[in-house]
Amino acid sequence: MGERTEILFRIIVSIVSGIILGVWKMFITLICAVNWVITIFTGKRNKEIAELSEYWNTETYKFIRYLTLVSNKRPFPFSEAEKMSKFER
Repeated sequence: MGERTEILFRIIVSIVSGIILGVWKMFITLICAVNWVITIFTGKRNKEIAELSEYWNTETYKFIRYLTLVSNKRPFPFSEAEKMSKFER
């Protein structure tokens, strides 16, 4: 694929991925607030919510690297999602 074609494709990928990650960010913000409340009342963090937040962080990082031409690895949903690593407390 030529450089110009790749850049044009990056624009499309960036728009679609940006919209998806933006909606996902609103969801993550909501569940993080829920995790704060859970932690206040139970004294323990919810591991699954923390892992989902970490997964969003990783996908956003890959998106920014792709957007700034640092990486050629396409972001979610244009590449296969990597397995989530275990969240370490």
